Amino acid sequence: MEDAKRAVEQLVPVKYGEWFRIDEDVEVLFTDAGHIIGSACVHLRIQEGGKTEHVTFSGDIGRYGDPILKSPEEFPQADYIIMESTYGSTLHPHIAPADEELLRYIHETCVMKKGKLIIPAFSVGRTQEILYALNRAQLAGKLPAVDLFVDSPLSLEATQVTRMHPECFNRKVAKMLEVDEDVFSFPGLRYIKTVEESKMLNFRKEPCVIISASGMAEAGRVKHHIANNIEQWKNTILIVGYCEPQSLGGRLMRGAKEVSIYGDKYEVKAEVGIIRAMSAHGDYEDMSQWLACQNPRM
Repeated sequence: MEDAKRAVEQLVPVKYGEWFRIDEDVEVLFTDAGHIIGSACVHLRIQEGGKTEHVTFSGDIGRYGDPILKSPEEFPQADYIIMESTYGSTLHPHIAPADEELLRYIHETCVMKKGKLIIPAFSVGRTQEILYALNRAQLAGKLPAVDLFVDSPLSLEATQVTRMHPECFNRKVAKMLEVDEDVFSFPGLRYIKTVEESKMLNFRKEPCVIISASGMAEAGRVKHHIANNIEQWKNTILIVGYCEPQSLGGRLMRGAKEVSIYGDKYEVKAEVGIIRAMSAHGDYEDMSQWLACQNPRM
């Protein structure tokens, strides 16, 4: 803990698009990666042996047309590029149907079957994307009248941080903010803060949506919600992001009939849904577009 505290004291905020020097021979530039709020590609300008070399590290590249964030920025000509390739052989489905799929699961689970919809979601990025989609649906009169809970203290903090940085939002969200001052909130939404409040959701009989971390369902409060709801046919566990194959979310995605949670065995009777279009990682077209600002002949 002491090492962590000392490390935090060394952090210095730096804006996108401004070169800063970290050494007499090395300068650094951050450009917006469009992946999650505050994400950055790193560009180095290195003086060595009378020559100047430019090295770019992509980090995680976001998506062009992300529902909330600006697209990845163009960057200076590089001599060397080190880039990620998480979805280098994949083309994502269009983003728009993800909103429709989310509403379909809410309607089928909460309205038709009177059950609970449990959504494991990453606290940073994915939770805000879901809330934004639900907010838009509510404004359009498409969101069923069911209670929705975000049960994750970290998700609450991450959402508050996201609200504080509208400069990172794309034009659509900026336009929406002209008529809706909080695009991550709507009637019927409640944030769960205490452990006691979280436990009370287990005794709730009414239909509802519970959004909780972690995204891979391998830790956090969502494991308790899954354990308490997975053996009832009327409920749904909805996976909305990448899950490591051996994680609880990964096992559910593969169609496991029985899973172990906290050492106890549970029969999977609830429906397991998957929305693959919700991803903060760019696919091969996004990666190609990110590279398009470079001149390969330079």
